[in-house]
Amino acid sequence: MSNNKKWAPTLRRVLTGAACIIACSFTAPASIAAAPKKAATAPAQQQQRPRNIIFVLVDDLRYDGMGFLQPGLLKTPNIDRMAKEGSYFPNAVVTSSLCSPSRATILTGQTARNHGIVDNNDSSEAGLTYFPSYLQQTGYNTAFFGKWHMGSETDGPRPGFDKWVSFKGQGNYWPAKAESAHSSPNLNVDGKAVPQQGYITDELTDYAMNWLQKERDPKKPFFLYLSHKGVHSDPLPPPRYAHQYDKARFTLPASAANTPQNNEGKPVWVRNQRNSWHGIDFFYNADVPMTEYLKYYYGTLSAIDDSLGRIMDYLRKNGLDKDTLVVFTSDNGYMVGEHGLIDKRNAYQASVRVPLLVWEPGTIPAATVNEGRIRNLDFAPTFLDVAGAARPERFEGKSAWALWEGKQAAKDWKPGDFVYEYYWEYNFPMTPGTFAIERDNVKYIQYYGVWDTDELYDLNTDPDEMHNLVNDPAWAAKKQELRVALYQQLADRNGRHNIPYSARLSIGAVRRDIDGPRAADFPADWYVKPNPVDRLDPILPDSPAKLKAQAAGKPLIYTPPLSEELTRQVQGSAKP
Repeated sequence: MSNNKKWAPTLRRVLTGAACIIACSFTAPASIAAAPKKAATAPAQQQQRPRNIIFVLVDDLRYDGMGFLQPGLLKTPNIDRMAKEGSYFPNAVVTSSLCSPSRATILTGQTARNHGIVDNNDSSEAGLTYFPSYLQQTGYNTAFFGKWHMGSETDGPRPGFDKWVSFKGQGNYWPAKAESAHSSPNLNVDGKAVPQQGYITDELTDYAMNWLQKERDPKKPFFLYLSHKGVHSDPLPPPRYAHQYDKARFTLPASAANTPQNNEGKPVWVRNQRNSWHGIDFFYNADVPMTEYLKYYYGTLSAIDDSLGRIMDYLRKNGLDKDTLVVFTSDNGYMVGEHGLIDKRNAYQASVRVPLLVWEPGTIPAATVNEGRIRNLDFAPTFLDVAGAARPERFEGKSAWALWEGKQAAKDWKPGDFVYEYYWEYNFPMTPGTFAIERDNVKYIQYYGVWDTDELYDLNTDPDEMHNLVNDPAWAAKKQELRVALYQQLADRNGRHNIPYSARLSIGAVRRDIDGPRAADFPADWYVKPNPVDRLDPILPDSPAKLKAQAAGKPLIYTPPLSEELTRQVQGSAKP
């Protein structure tokens, strides 16, 4: 995924303790989702004992947003302890870097082109089955606490969960003052409206702890899904962490600077996005510098770290630590200025990479950095494998349980190409439809429906994606190989290549800073004088013959000036 060799010594030192600081509306309609069908494929290995599972999902946490990766700056003692006692996966990725599509992939074990949840707007969940339903069939108690934000806008209980606590849309860090189309002062607790009492991270954790301690059936294994609102914008830390990072000095990535060197080879849309809702120069159409914003972002993360600590302490004190698998991750990455961009959606590394920690003392290797690439597509089959449940035919991912246990070496873990899909959404029109594929640590990116360049990066030597190789003749064969593979693998289960989209209901976040930079220019080599003799070549598929002609400075197909060609054809003259 990226070159992590430079990180490995530091990570292992931190994870073994050298630098690690350790501190001990409402009911969903019946048609919203389908009942689970009988799974068709037997699990890879039946477990000797039922294993509890806790899945903690953070919203918009970037891949390096943990204390052990930024020692001396970030304070996440419980996350760090989890890393020290478990395994860290630096190459975890999401197949769509956006809340709803990513969450749907986690829950259904399918890609966006198959589950159909392609943006954050209201959409149908009809026909979808969520993997906790299969856990219920094997005797698990299941519970969901937090942000659903996937498919239908209702906050009502979904199939697959015995216990349900959620909220409308993005929810609120503190109770809303009034009901609105997109917000509510209430939580939905098992189909009933219950007023939100306080800070959302703490309150969700209170509900989760109460279920663990008093409500679940102690005779059954359990699956707990804790889905935090934090650290989604606009992040609000609780009072105890409001000033935690007042003196911290955050720095932006080198590629955040608007320089010719950074812009070289980048698409026009990337440069145009700098001055927009998702650009570093005008992000969220506000004037708070990212270096200040991160103080709130990581202060908000500290409350999530507290939440994780409460859960882990409960497991240890009640003798459940060696029987409970805990997984900590994020729904998507988060950019803080890389290439002049912020937030997510695109296929760059900081957008698609997510944190991933896996913990179960005695089973999951401790203080381990595992290079195996895990996709959000792989969680559902892994959890069913852990539970000894059969795998549904529609699952597209692969169980990583043997890798997590340390029984399979990372070099032998072969999940296949990493294929990425993002479908343009009208709300945030500054990011085009984006498709990408990564094979052998080489990433190819293309954009749908825009007049722009595609991209190719050798992540082995260029992990920050600074040198676009898409027009380098030495990489032409690899580019074409990945183009073909990307198209093949983007077919849905019926072999179709459809572009889904939802209704456009507004113009979207199109505003730009009046004093900011204007629209970017096209690449210099796109500008030519009229009547080039290779006029048809850019339209034709790339091929060895075409590349050979280009290298020789000749057209593949000679095309005379249009006026001459028209005159020739009209007059019936001889060939030129």
